[in-house]
Amino acid sequence: DKMGMAGLAQEVTIAGSTSKVVKFTDIVNMGQTITILMRGSNKLVLDEADRSVHDALCVVRSLVKKRFLIGGGGAPEAECALQLTQWAKTLTGVHSYCARAFAEALEIIPYTLAENSGINPISMVTELRSRHKQGDFAGGINVRNGTICDMWAEKIVQPLLVNTSEISLATECVGMILKIDDLIPVR
Repeated sequence: DKMGMAGLAQEVTIAGSTSKVVKFTDIVNMGQTITILMRGSNKLVLDEADRSVHDALCVVRSLVKKRFLIGGGGAPEAECALQLTQWAKTLTGVHSYCARAFAEALEIIPYTLAENSGINPISMVTELRSRHKQGDFAGGINVRNGTICDMWAEKIVQPLLVNTSEISLATECVGMILKIDDLIPVR
């Protein structure tokens, strides 16, 4: 059921190349598996294509595990940072400091997104923060045109599992660092 059937399998030369591939014709049952054939001018290009396909498959796997989408472009992180900052104002002492630090850490994600896209990250994150304070919870960074816009309207989405995993893993990491009792300097 998972494997297909072909009437003919033959090795053919790709036009304009000396490379050969196996060509299947007269396919009766397509089955449920696929093969991706990647070609590139050098190993670096092929490795980058392989990483891109792997990333895409991980996104699909995330959607299969948890079938929820959220806005992309740093919108969820900006909204969480805003809510944490407001919550931190109601706290006192170390608890307030920790909540604010967590909020600042979340803003690194839209900052990095803007920076990697060639956009001025400081002005972009400042504008994003302002839009979220005005109630635009779906506002995120559109890297194609360098503006803040509604991620749902632009159809820029990401799996919820990606964000929940990133936040829980980062929180666990910080918890482990805080549990360190003593540091021994090595010379």
